[in-house]
Amino acid sequence: MDNLNAAGIGYAGFWKRFAAFLIDALIITIVVFGFGIVLAVFLIYASDVTPDALEEPAAEAGFNILELLISSSYFIFMECSRFKGTIGKIALGVKVTDLEGNQIGFGKAFCRYFLKILSAIIIGIGFLMVAFTERKQGLHDSISGCLVVNK
Repeated sequence: MDNLNAAGIGYAGFWKRFAAFLIDALIITIVVFGFGIVLAVFLIYASDVTPDALEEPAAEAGFNILELLISSSYFIFMECSRFKGTIGKIALGVKVTDLEGNQIGFGKAFCRYFLKILSAIIIGIGFLMVAFTERKQGLHDSISGCLVVNK
């Protein structure tokens, strides 16, 4: 038994973390959609861009980059902040910590976010690990040295 578990702090399980992710995904979708509309309107009315040009691969790539910037900023800055988690995690009473239960820094939050790509590309197995590991860690948590615990 480790120090956090001995202190009565439980690890956040798969379904709680999944529900937090759904809340965060909804927030990010709304923000990205809003920025996308503002950007599209600006491009159409402030330049020579036609609405059809917004469907071109380069425009779609630009919107994908916008989504990545918003999503990564949201997760990284919220998880290394004093809140220790995103709005979804806060709503469900969980927080991201290092292995000793301390607040994580920017570097650890950055690594954890981009390691989620690894968890995803192996057909989601890195995320499913949360349901089966002792400390409820996904692959991205294990590699980055993080835990997601109940408050």
